[in-house]
Amino acid sequence: MGEGAEDDVAALVERLRAAGVRYVCCSVVDSGGINRVKCVPVEKLERAARRGIGMPLSWSMAMSNDHFAQPEGKGGPSGDLRLKPDLAAAVQLAAQPFWAWAPTDQHTQDGGVFPLCQRSFLKRMVTGARDAGFGLLMSYEFEWFTMRDERRASPEDPDVGARDVPQSGAGYMPVHDGPGFSSAAWAAVHELAEDLLLALDAQGMDVEVFHPEYADGQMEVSFAPVEPLAAADRNVLFRHTARAVSERHGCRASFAPVRVAGQVASGCHLHFSVRDAGGRNLFSGGRERLELTQPGEAFLAGVLAEIGPLTALGCPTVPSYERLQPQRWACAYRIWGHENREAALRVIQGMAGERACTANAEFRAIDAACNPYLMAGALVAAGLNGIDRSLTLPAPFDGDPHLAGDDVRAALGVRRLPQSLSEAAEELAASEVLQAAMGEDLHGAIVEVRRAEAAADEVRPLDDLIAEHLWRF
Repeated sequence: MGEGAEDDVAALVERLRAAGVRYVCCSVVDSGGINRVKCVPVEKLERAARRGIGMPLSWSMAMSNDHFAQPEGKGGPSGDLRLKPDLAAAVQLAAQPFWAWAPTDQHTQDGGVFPLCQRSFLKRMVTGARDAGFGLLMSYEFEWFTMRDERRASPEDPDVGARDVPQSGAGYMPVHDGPGFSSAAWAAVHELAEDLLLALDAQGMDVEVFHPEYADGQMEVSFAPVEPLAAADRNVLFRHTARAVSERHGCRASFAPVRVAGQVASGCHLHFSVRDAGGRNLFSGGRERLELTQPGEAFLAGVLAEIGPLTALGCPTVPSYERLQPQRWACAYRIWGHENREAALRVIQGMAGERACTANAEFRAIDAACNPYLMAGALVAAGLNGIDRSLTLPAPFDGDPHLAGDDVRAALGVRRLPQSLSEAAEELAASEVLQAAMGEDLHGAIVEVRRAEAAADEVRPLDDLIAEHLWRF
């Protein structure tokens, strides 16, 4: 770290201290999709950025249940990583103003980038796109459940503490009971929503739409598109903020994909657009279908070609596949379509006259249990491969593919997405495109973590898993 960088850190520390910050929560999302944190006093931030913060190497193979997948040569008690906070992305937490938050990159002890660092993988993919003459904008769209802690709110037991809170959905009630998107549901959540929106605004997170969603207790927020790394950072920061604000209202926020089996579940759709070197949106103004340009179509075709392996990254838990069921607007088939919410890849044009700004695509086989850095990086890799190979899209699918029947789907080559985590893991293992992009170490580690999660959980009752995952994510 040079002298100029040290001056920048000193100025940042002084600004944070003047704003009342005393500690910095340094964040890393692991291979199982869990956001892990190490916290340092604000005065030690410069040292943390220079030396890194120690973390056992075994956490690089962590599963969502805090167990470890340990393929040969990885895991175990030996080895240490260094987590280096990205101070350019540091932000004071509006709902916890005593604290700031910063994402971290993973390094080895000799100073090199750790091969399993998913945030660094995304950086590498964005750099590769830029070198090829392309830029991207991205945004994660969240659905999540918020539940009121009835025990904490009970006048008979007003001082119940966090340790006494049940670990399943028992003792909690949804913060609204619908109807979906209604003003009645909005009235029930508006005070919590107001505090959340104010916190997001104070943190510089540009909200585009916020509303109560379809299921009881479910809400949705969409953010303005930004550079991919910033979009992934916002993914982590938003969940952290939503949890903090919910706790202040006697509630808990759950980003698990499923709350009740067989009912409406929560996704975390990834919106994206591709730009040329001059900033022109390649999903608009072209001569291909839906006004796509040739490289824009090729990018989408590359994503569609890797849709099964990408699902393994976007849907990383066994309950994730309870969400990917037909006729739930949750995308169960390997199709793309124009404004088709049953499609895994949905093209959104927007209003005529505005499409140069608004045209984007939505990858829908994803929930908030995913690692947002890994997901975004892999999507970029798949799309760039499509451009390199000049891939083209098949005809878009209009309507519900499940109603088309087996014969029609077979004639059109329409297949289901992976229907289990184990199936998805094997598709990821077989993906030469993602293996080449991710590198053998990262690709192999994620495959082993997915296989280990599937082996541990696919034999267990689904309702038990859903209850366990409710507050895990």
